[in-house]
Amino acid sequence: METREWILKRNCSIAPRQLAWVFAVLCTVSLTVALGFTLRGAWIILVFSCIELVAVGAAMLVYARHATDREVLVLADHGLEVEVIQGSRSRRSSLQLHGMRIAFPVGRQSLVALESRGQRVEIGRFMSLWQRRALVQELQQELAARGGGMAALSFL
Repeated sequence: METREWILKRNCSIAPRQLAWVFAVLCTVSLTVALGFTLRGAWIILVFSCIELVAVGAAMLVYARHATDREVLVLADHGLEVEVIQGSRSRRSSLQLHGMRIAFPVGRQSLVALESRGQRVEIGRFMSLWQRRALVQELQQELAARGGGMAALSFL
């Protein structure tokens, strides 16, 4: 059978590389203005400009670190591979299809839990409630098509 893949990621409006360019332009403009004031005798403007750029740089660094967070699900004949990438951490799990249980959350912020043989993985961090419902339906259809029958579905 064929392999099916889902990539669940954040909806980011700017890539980390683009963000670096924006920050470089911001630094150039801000420091040019601050140096102009410093040459006129208002040196305190340069100090506050540097403090501002450090704060904005730290915020952009946090954003860029998590801009590429994602969850990758690969459904193959042998099982379901789930990789969760958050910041610099990556966690990979292999779930067997036979006896798989999908626990669907009732609350808006709850995640979808995939359970198989004592192993549990939560997915759907970057999805809305209705997108999680659609994913659960798709997963169940794919599991049924693979001959393993329907995965047990429970509502938490």
